Amino acid sequence: MILAAPGLRGQDTENNMFANAEAYERFMGRWSRLVAPLLVHFAGIPDAGEVLDVGSGTGSLAFSIAKQRIHSHVLGIDPSKEYVEYANSQNSFPDRVSFQIGDAQQLRFPDATFQTSVSLLVFNFIPDTKKALSEIRRVTKAGGRISAAVWDYGEGMRMLRVFWDAAASVEAAAVKHDEKHMPLCRAGELAQLWKQGGLEHVHEQPLDITMRFESFTDYWDPFLLGQGPAGAYIQSLDGDRLGALRCEVKRRLSVTADDAPFALPARVWAVRGAVPTHRRKV
Repeated sequence: MILAAPGLRGQDTENNMFANAEAYERFMGRWSRLVAPLLVHFAGIPDAGEVLDVGSGTGSLAFSIAKQRIHSHVLGIDPSKEYVEYANSQNSFPDRVSFQIGDAQQLRFPDATFQTSVSLLVFNFIPDTKKALSEIRRVTKAGGRISAAVWDYGEGMRMLRVFWDAAASVEAAAVKHDEKHMPLCRAGELAQLWKQGGLEHVHEQPLDITMRFESFTDYWDPFLLGQGPAGAYIQSLDGDRLGALRCEVKRRLSVTADDAPFALPARVWAVRGAVPTHRRKV
């Protein structure tokens, strides 16, 4: 059974940084596909039951759940119409997976609709995370798990850390755009939110991946597509500043030739917690 709900109001987006699904796929989609299976395992998603994917983006997590949990049914919600349309167009599991526009802060589902709820690389972009978690808890069955993962922007996500450190060295004003200032991206922050949200048996841990690039161009060109905070920042640069940033990023990566392959590590902080069997207001 595929669950359905009316069209929902999404979170605010700014600077169209999450408006182009195909550009996002080139920029961050490949990272999501590597992290998604790890989150499915960490979250302990049961093989059967209804699963809510909060901030489903272009579908990486929902598809990973469908592949690994063959009796599950997944509903993905995302505020971006473009992402929802793209995910539906790529859906190889139409009988078990669907996507629709939705706002994590205002879920139009009845209480205890889902067996489990998960969110990949999204929670730090939700304006009111406490309200969102409260809503997700409401629609998740008692005893069911709620899990999420966000990038360790401060240290562990080397692709973005190199970029922002380079940007700050070229132009001091870049510091205010650095994603390391985002909430929930440091050790313990997700766990604290989960505990404050009234969840039980809260556990947080890092999950690590390695991304391999065919060349510096393979690394750099997706930044030019305007997706995410880094892409939005690049859109504000003129030719000279962009050229200077490119050179500094390349220097920091110790890339001597544009066509030389290389690899970068990345880390997310993942958290899981259970909805109390005796519900109480938070």
